[in-house]
Amino acid sequence: MSDLFRRMRGAAALHADTYEEVEADRTSIAQAGAIVAAASLSNALGTVVALGRLEPDGGRLVFQTILSALLPLVIWLGGSMFSYMAGATFFRVSETETDFAEVMRTTGFAFTPGLLLGFAATPPLALGISIVWIVRLWILLAAVVAIRQALDFTTLRAVGSFGSAALLLWLLLWGLAAAPLPF
Repeated sequence: MSDLFRRMRGAAALHADTYEEVEADRTSIAQAGAIVAAASLSNALGTVVALGRLEPDGGRLVFQTILSALLPLVIWLGGSMFSYMAGATFFRVSETETDFAEVMRTTGFAFTPGLLLGFAATPPLALGISIVWIVRLWILLAAVVAIRQALDFTTLRAVGSFGSAALLLWLLLWGLAAAPLPF
């Protein structure tokens, strides 16, 4: 277990060598999944506590909590897929040797700062919102480092892959949300 926490510290500190270690360790996918699951729970906890004080409608609170719990998982799966697709095709360089699992492992560890999302409920409201935005920015920076290391890129190519993936994921989710229901 100490290996996991050491890797989480390195990932949170944006250490490239930690992401290289995770990329090379095929067994670290379970650790990456556990980190994303913990970030999902932390996000849900922050939502329950923060919105529980503001939202009198229990049904709406449950819906928001489920959404906030699923968000890190959807971003991890979809973002990793689109980052891999963009990076392995459009931004590919001669040094690029990767597979989807490597991107999944490294980007999973990039969610380590997401464990702090439970503090979104910290009063006053402005502090909680500030924590959320700082953590989101931290995850974004960690994801760029993760993609850079997984795809053996320059930082600029990693930013391009990340930006392309974010746009594709947003378009997909927006399209699904706007689609009429079949019933």
